[in-house]
Amino acid sequence: MRWTVWAPIVLVAVAVACGSEQPLVMTGPSPQPTEVAAPRPAPSPTPTRSPAPPPIASLADVFPPRDLPLGTLDPGRVRVLVATGDVIPARMVDVTIRRRGNDFLYPVRDVANITRAADITVVNLEAPLIDGCPYHAEGFTFCGQPGFVQALLAMGVDVATLENNHIGNYGSEGTAETQELLARHGIAWADRHRLAVLDARGLRFGFLAFNGVGEAFDRAAIRDAIATARRQVDVLVVAFHWGMEYVDVPEPAPGIAPDDPVEIAHLAVDAGADLVLGNHPHWVQAVEVYRGKFIAYAHGNFIFDQMWSYETRVGVIGRYTFYDRELVRVEFVPVIIEDYARPRPLQGLEAQAVLDGMRRASEALAQRLAMRP
Repeated sequence: MRWTVWAPIVLVAVAVACGSEQPLVMTGPSPQPTEVAAPRPAPSPTPTRSPAPPPIASLADVFPPRDLPLGTLDPGRVRVLVATGDVIPARMVDVTIRRRGNDFLYPVRDVANITRAADITVVNLEAPLIDGCPYHAEGFTFCGQPGFVQALLAMGVDVATLENNHIGNYGSEGTAETQELLARHGIAWADRHRLAVLDARGLRFGFLAFNGVGEAFDRAAIRDAIATARRQVDVLVVAFHWGMEYVDVPEPAPGIAPDDPVEIAHLAVDAGADLVLGNHPHWVQAVEVYRGKFIAYAHGNFIFDQMWSYETRVGVIGRYTFYDRELVRVEFVPVIIEDYARPRPLQGLEAQAVLDGMRRASEALAQRLAMRP
């Protein structure tokens, strides 16, 4: 885990080879012994580095993911952020954990090696973790046991966003208990009022989060919070809970999630966000490059019990590579949920089918936006 700083938003390898001595070669008659100066070592070549790669500029840089000449880049300037789909350790996820003797690591054993291989790992935690969480195999009042923090730690989670429509299912007390649990284990948390700041080898990453499900977004508050955070960090990541469920192109859900995710994402970028991460639709959705900034509208499900359709079982792990402050590579690792609780990486044609679906949805979104006045 990396050192974490919390700030309330209301306040504001190239090895250098040395030359070696060369043997002295004589021709003709052997000369009389004489004092010979030792040859000087050959000068070492000056290491060369490629220029900084350009930032992500279009969908063509994502599908397929851009190749980076990592061997020629300064590794001290490369930082990787990993983000997942919805993490909801409730209902049948919790039942499955209990049935296995409270094996809290069971859900993450196939993916923890991927999620923790990053400088910063962020998840959307969509259930409070509380003492006395009741057994619940159905319903829409969610909670997880405090022991689930073991899974988060095994995944290498550094920050959890807590803006969604289920984190408050056990009231403000349940939310506060979750916040305290995360903090006690060195996991930062972010919401609409709290900027989480993490130092990744000298680069300050900031995280804000906002919920627009069951309520409308406060656009002025979003602008103000982003503007304040922008002055405190080098890279600002803004997470949103938004949109209609079970669609692959983002759109509002009248009466439930009334705001258009595309409009809110663009507002966030215009206000100063460097990367926008969305969740809630429970399907993998389109991505977009807007004014040079990347928007992932939904990563799908990651740890959740929606086994009733292929689309709700599928998610992606996003790997976002920054070179200094610029996002220079985006790649997605498709996963599928098994046994109500356990994602595993997809391989081969199955994985490619998920990525192809993301590309088609992204192209459909781009066409839709091109037709807007």
